[in-house]
Amino acid sequence: MNKILIFFIFILASVAIGALSGLSNQPGEWYQSLNKPFFNPPNWVFGPVWTVLYGMIGGALAATWYDEDNRRRLQIFAVQAVLNLAWSPAFFGLQSPRLGLVIIVPLLISILLFIAASWRPNRWAAWLFVPYAFWVGFATLLNLAIVLLN
Repeated sequence: MNKILIFFIFILASVAIGALSGLSNQPGEWYQSLNKPFFNPPNWVFGPVWTVLYGMIGGALAATWYDEDNRRRLQIFAVQAVLNLAWSPAFFGLQSPRLGLVIIVPLLISILLFIAASWRPNRWAAWLFVPYAFWVGFATLLNLAIVLLN
């Protein structure tokens, strides 16, 4: 198959999986009732930000897929993907900011590990994860603040 088509499929699949996860785990009234820090963004920000990030995550996976000696980076990618998909059901579905925090910290670490492991063999894949790392770093701080305030 054509590499461009594969990139498109990886990106589309990543965005679709992220959208499905988001739609399956809506914040709802419980989340609205929580005390949140002053830096909590408005709810409408999350959808567009995650859509762009999931596109970049899919691009990083596609770029890594074609690299030689990619096994370790694909394993790290898989770990972050599982943790990413586990956070929303834990935080929103189980209504547990504490469990969300237990998941998001290793998620952030796995994202940073992917960036570090990809830096030399595929800088493009690494750079695609940098905004994701910043956003999840912010989300980790937000998650921690919600735990402390509630």
